[in-house]
Amino acid sequence: MKRLLYLGMAVGLGAMAILGGCSSAPDKIRIGEVTRSLFYAPQYVALEKGFFQEEGLEVELSTIPGGDKVMSALLSDGIDVALVGSETSIYVAQQGAADRVVNFAQLTQTDGTFLVAREKTDTFSFDQLKGTVFLGQRKGGMPQMVGEYVLKKHNIHPQNDLELIQNIEFKNIAASFASGTGQYVQLFEPEASRFEQEGIGHVVASFGKESGTVPYTVYMTKQSTLDKNQDTIQKFTNAVYKGQQWVASHSPKETAEVIAKYFEGIKPEIMESAVKRYLEQGSYAADPILDEEEWNQLQDIMNEAGELKEPADYTKLVNTTFAKAAKEGK
Repeated sequence: MKRLLYLGMAVGLGAMAILGGCSSAPDKIRIGEVTRSLFYAPQYVALEKGFFQEEGLEVELSTIPGGDKVMSALLSDGIDVALVGSETSIYVAQQGAADRVVNFAQLTQTDGTFLVAREKTDTFSFDQLKGTVFLGQRKGGMPQMVGEYVLKKHNIHPQNDLELIQNIEFKNIAASFASGTGQYVQLFEPEASRFEQEGIGHVVASFGKESGTVPYTVYMTKQSTLDKNQDTIQKFTNAVYKGQQWVASHSPKETAEVIAKYFEGIKPEIMESAVKRYLEQGSYAADPILDEEEWNQLQDIMNEAGELKEPADYTKLVNTTFAKAAKEGK
């Protein structure tokens, strides 16, 4: 259904108006993020520290749960820029979209999930997962593909060596584990830190460390948008880079304090712990450049999951012009 939706939205879009918000008001950009996450801390810092305003931009941020829904909004001009996993741009390309979706600024560079065990252990090995119930992520999404990639790396076949549960919505996964489902679960922050604090579970491994550097969450837009709004996209990328540099040069506590308004209800110490964990494992990209080695690692992970129909051309689906100019201060 996901692929059909991408195709349906892509057909015939060439005749539609491009960058509805930015064509008439080039100082405004509508961002659609796939979820609200501490994983995206540099974005919220850029908003709160006024980096977008410094570039003369007005940003409208909305959260659109689900990569397919984010792509639908982008392709139908409901948003101007999508913040979502790079795999979604490949899915759209695989369906033959005339106006391809291009990745232009990377925000995160590792997987953001952690392996959480219900029982605490002093010595963990992935072999301990065999024969257990594993609460995973949605099939075809980056978290699940990375999860399977890491398990296979440790000689564990997800479909044969454990009971893999994938039919629970992303927003309900943490609650399902907390209520007793599964012996292991794959979780983002801040749930991983919160579960540790509350004694619900214990982090035993990082999928980000295990899978290496990948273009996990990236800002992307349509090729037609890049062609017609280069100055606006450059200003946007400059602001993102400022946010990345600020997070890299400040303490987890300072970052947690700046972005607190985006995460009401989460304890300050949990936020600080989560940001610290992501900083320590290099999850926040220090600059917005998506290099070819990372792109190839993404394709390896997708291919291993059976989700890559054919090689995805880096030169067509990635544009590093804006990211490099932002880093060089141009």
